[in-house]
Amino acid sequence: MDLGTRLITGEDGQPFPFDPGAFFLELLLTGGPEGEQWELLRGTSDLASWLVDSRLALTAPIEAEDVRIRPAELRAIKHLRDTLWTVTQVIAAGEEPNEDELETINAAAESSLRPRVALDTGVCEWATPITGTQVLGTAAREAIDVIGGDRIDRLRECEAEDCGLLFLDTSRPGNRRWCSMQRCGNRNKVKAYRERQAQD
Repeated sequence: MDLGTRLITGEDGQPFPFDPGAFFLELLLTGGPEGEQWELLRGTSDLASWLVDSRLALTAPIEAEDVRIRPAELRAIKHLRDTLWTVTQVIAAGEEPNEDELETINAAAESSLRPRVALDTGVCEWATPITGTQVLGTAAREAIDVIGGDRIDRLRECEAEDCGLLFLDTSRPGNRRWCSMQRCGNRNKVKAYRERQAQD
């Protein structure tokens, strides 16, 4: 599976691939706002392991041992993630986000991962160690680029009634409607087919 594409298990127990289209939206898949039942980032090592297969590794590989995250940084990342959940849902619904939540995103954008040219190989690599503050800032800066830029209308929620997954439509025509064609897209096709059959 491509880096940044995550295997999600639906409520029916069936796994399906999901490409959120952006790192800050991929981060949402690790858990939800306070009170939600699932949480993948229970400790700092969980985040380090998760980053290895994240969209950040599309730029350059990430080794878990190169990631140094303090507990306070993990808490800050989870707080940003919860804020991003709220802000992106509001924007995808065509509404205006709360100013305090936008300021939380702005304040998190202080630092970011630093790409560099490896002196021995001449290829791109991440400057190490990778800190939690850098991960936090990278997610925040990418969110700011989308929310405050001309791609804001590409921030979407899956159109299936029983799906709340958010994604950035990176397709050339800009007509992505579903979290995954293998799941919600296919279910919509089956539903539409059955409705047509019932009308005949």
